[in-house]
Amino acid sequence: MSRGRLRIYLGAAPGVGKTYAMLGEGRRRAERGADVVVGLVETHGRPKTAEMLGDLEVLPRRRVAYRDVEIDELDVDAVIARHPEIALIDEFAHTNVPGSARAKRWQDVDTILDAGINVITTINIQHLESLNDVVEEITGVKQQETVPDEVVRRADQVEIVDMTAEALRRRMAHGNIYPPDRVDAALGRYFRVGNLTALRELALLWLADKVDDQLDRYRADHGISGTWETRERVVVALTGGAEGETLIRRAARIAERTRGADLLAVHVGTGDGLAGADKELLAAQRELVEGLGGTFHEVLGDDVPQALLEFAGGVNATQLVLGVSRRGRFARALSSGVGATVTARSGPIDVHLVTHDAAHPPAERRRRPPALSRRRQAAGFATALLGLPALTLTLTQLRGPLALSSDITLFLMLVVAVSLVGGLWPALTAALVGSALLNYYFSPPLHRWTISERDNLIGIAAYVCVAIAVSAVVDLAARRARDAARAGADAEILASLADAVLRGERAVSDLLTRLRDIYGLTSVTLLERNPDAPSESSWRTDPTAWRVAASVGEACRGPAEVDAEVTVSDDLLLVLHGPTLPAGGRRVLEAFAAQAALALRQQRMTEAAEATEPLLRADQVRRALLSAVSHDLRTPLASARAAVQSLRNDSIRWQPEERAELLATATESLDRLDGLVANLLDMSRLQADALGLAPVPLAVEDVVPHALDELGPASSAVRISVPPNLPEILADPGLLERILVNLVANALRFNPLGRPVLVSASALGEVVEIRVVDYGPGIPPADRERVFQAFQRLGDHDNHTGVGLGLAVARGLAESMGGSVTPEDTPGGGLTMVLAMPCAPGVPAPVLDRVVEAS
Repeated sequence: MSRGRLRIYLGAAPGVGKTYAMLGEGRRRAERGADVVVGLVETHGRPKTAEMLGDLEVLPRRRVAYRDVEIDELDVDAVIARHPEIALIDEFAHTNVPGSARAKRWQDVDTILDAGINVITTINIQHLESLNDVVEEITGVKQQETVPDEVVRRADQVEIVDMTAEALRRRMAHGNIYPPDRVDAALGRYFRVGNLTALRELALLWLADKVDDQLDRYRADHGISGTWETRERVVVALTGGAEGETLIRRAARIAERTRGADLLAVHVGTGDGLAGADKELLAAQRELVEGLGGTFHEVLGDDVPQALLEFAGGVNATQLVLGVSRRGRFARALSSGVGATVTARSGPIDVHLVTHDAAHPPAERRRRPPALSRRRQAAGFATALLGLPALTLTLTQLRGPLALSSDITLFLMLVVAVSLVGGLWPALTAALVGSALLNYYFSPPLHRWTISERDNLIGIAAYVCVAIAVSAVVDLAARRARDAARAGADAEILASLADAVLRGERAVSDLLTRLRDIYGLTSVTLLERNPDAPSESSWRTDPTAWRVAASVGEACRGPAEVDAEVTVSDDLLLVLHGPTLPAGGRRVLEAFAAQAALALRQQRMTEAAEATEPLLRADQVRRALLSAVSHDLRTPLASARAAVQSLRNDSIRWQPEERAELLATATESLDRLDGLVANLLDMSRLQADALGLAPVPLAVEDVVPHALDELGPASSAVRISVPPNLPEILADPGLLERILVNLVANALRFNPLGRPVLVSASALGEVVEIRVVDYGPGIPPADRERVFQAFQRLGDHDNHTGVGLGLAVARGLAESMGGSVTPEDTPGGGLTMVLAMPCAPGVPAPVLDRVVEAS
């Protein structure tokens, strides 16, 4: 069974008539004999849309129960079972009720298409996934229901239902879209003229792109390579030279003359990778193209004209903009150049040759650096000056056995050797001097500057030509080898930089150090422009306009006196001190500069994140505190209030025992509230480091009973086992009592009924350990540290017994006095909290004395 065909009616906004057009198409198909059914149509109470349904067969909907509400949905199974030729299904982007077989209606439609049924549906432009955020920015309304663009692009036909903004607003005002009570709000918000115009343009442009895709597929399927001028596309060719900006602006003006024309910039790189464009200029030109609304492309090709024409033909370009050649007259005489070649082969593509300042280079051209070093050249000249006389002397002794052709071959071998040692100019010198020596010593008549035989003349002339050609080839090979070595070194450096980035070595100082070590520089400095620096051109040379962002070596304070600089951005500059860098090192410098700027930005983001970390922690504490205040503090307060209000109610005669119970409830609730507030205040003082300490020597046997008195009646479930001979400890009396109250209260909360909590004490070395032992469920070792975090109540299911601060406050107070609180397992099950406090100064370390209490 072949897959069905999908036709979509696309609208810019609700009310343009998509459903009406879909029903009209269905009626026309039915009148022509097609089997058409209505799978689902939403009329939204619009009488003309409902009237258009006419006598079309409407399939029943599937009713789905969701949260006690019956909701109508598309019955996919009914449509497939009916198997019409065409199904009309409205609202392609609809989201199905949770629990449905498929989440989206477009997925339902896809299932119906797989069954071989043709579908006609509707969608608005705001429901396309790629345009959802754009529509939200325009209208201020975020669409929750979206469809992937690729799903709509796969449709066999997409037809736009268009209407001007004014006409749509008139339809809205006449009550043809929304009920009268919603018209004014809609016209004042979503259906404003500007919103509707922007949405209409989005719909038209999106459909134009789909039409372009269809046209490209058609041309590819039918092998059409010629240009079809269905849409103006202007391609500007960039070489990476200084003329690029002029060409881009000229091409942009040409594209601007035709509304909707596309601007494309292309740079053709050579395949050898040795000769390249100025990367900095090319990057700036790319930014300019994109700023003018165009796109930038890079292609590879050894034949530049052919690559340009292939790219232009591939994008169906109508106009091609090139710059006038920068080559000299001699070079133009030898070759027609890219511009002339492209013009001759362009066919239907219009070619614009634009003049520019770089087309007339100065007469004084920069000398090309020699292929070999001066030392190699000197060695080549020395080889020629020593080798030629020695070879001549040797051959004159062997004049009889050797012919002139052999002498020429030997001289040619010497020239090749000289070219290999010293390059072009020593080899040319050896070739010319060698030709004179061959003429004078070996070509009859001997010892004269004339040549009597034609063959000898041809032989010597051939020798000179071959020697010059070999010298040129060797020199070119040396240059290529030098360029390749430099490119290889640059590639190795860039690979090392990329590897450092992948390993996370992105600190600014590390990058600058690596750059300094690679090129042997004295210092490398990353300068940043001061925000209050003047905007005039002199700010680049003004030292006060710069500040050092990062440096390695002696920092440079400004770009005025540096050996080299790389502009990273308008506000960042990389300056170097040290030996002169090779010409090819500019690309590596730019890579390091860009990476250093990125590292600086990330470093500052990290610092900013670290600076906000305390604020985040404080905010978390604040939210937790608010949560505690809103719940845990209200519980005892509500209990106390209820008890007091009950006692004040004159309409009820309370019995003495009832009155006593209410008073006890109020007292207990207020005591609990007082404990909670005390813990909150202690925690806030701990976090603010504002805890006032007044440590004095204390006897443990005196402090423990006083602390238990604060627990009230609950202290009856506590057993004390403190020997009288313990040394005094150094602590603040009030804070130590707060610690003991919190530890004992926590133990009572988890201790089983009928079994008392044990408080014991013992001396160990220079500390006294007070143990609070419960026999409850205990805490797994992995979770023990969590109980000391604020607002944690691990394993506590009673939400009315505290805010989870007791143990956190206990440990914080103990550590502020030089002590500690650590959890241990209770033998037989349970948890033991060990409070260790230092002995008072001057107290001798006691003998180990532990009290063992039988369970």
